[in-house]
Amino acid sequence: MRIALGLEYNGQAFRGWQSQAGGGTVQDAVEAALGHIAAERIVTFCSGRTDAGVHASLQVIHFDTRADRPLTAWVRGVNALLPETVAVRWAQLVPDDFHARYCAVGRRYRYLLLNRPQRAGLWRGRCGWFHPPLELERMQKAIQALVGEHDFSSFRDAQCQAKSPIKTMFAASVRQGGDLFIFDFTASAFLHHMVRNLVGSLIHIGKGAQPVEWMAELLEARDRACAAQTFSPDGLYFCGPIYEPKWSLPVVRDDFIDGVLR
Repeated sequence: MRIALGLEYNGQAFRGWQSQAGGGTVQDAVEAALGHIAAERIVTFCSGRTDAGVHASLQVIHFDTRADRPLTAWVRGVNALLPETVAVRWAQLVPDDFHARYCAVGRRYRYLLLNRPQRAGLWRGRCGWFHPPLELERMQKAIQALVGEHDFSSFRDAQCQAKSPIKTMFAASVRQGGDLFIFDFTASAFLHHMVRNLVGSLIHIGKGAQPVEWMAELLEARDRACAAQTFSPDGLYFCGPIYEPKWSLPVVRDDFIDGVLR
């Protein structure tokens, strides 16, 4: 049978999602816990890989197993075996043709940026930090240039393995609540370090180092050397994939940040 899980995790202590030599990844922890419940080796497939230090409010995975267990075992049972910074939110049986990665028609990311002279204490590791003041309106105007189908080569890491730099940005926005800036991006797919590179360039515009039109110029340049440096992973959250309704996967609301800003 094939089972899908919805996970959340704090990525501070992990070397990213994907298993690698030396361990220390979220995938390693999840597969070990699942294997214990299933009493067999479990291999997982995720909807979107996250780098070291990057968090997820909703990571969807799937795996195949011969073990017949109630869905509660894949939630409460697995959670009892996971590190405290990783949790299963839901479990669901899915058809054999469902694939967590390849069935996703879009993905969502959020970046939290603390903008104040003092570094983060309470939010250390859970938000980026930039101390000079930023202008929200400048970044709001600039970010609109990203919406639509574009070649995002200027924001692509050199190690990116994507077949094409052309992606469709369905929505991009930035808003402010006190000292916190919230950047939201929804796209067909993302390149390696793409969101962190976009945020870095938007910060340059927000602090007045570049004009609002610079974002459109970077897209046209298609040259990574022209854009800003890759920003910190601390404030980056993978907020989940988007699937067609036919898969009937649970809809998970993530209102924590929005609630803080009310």
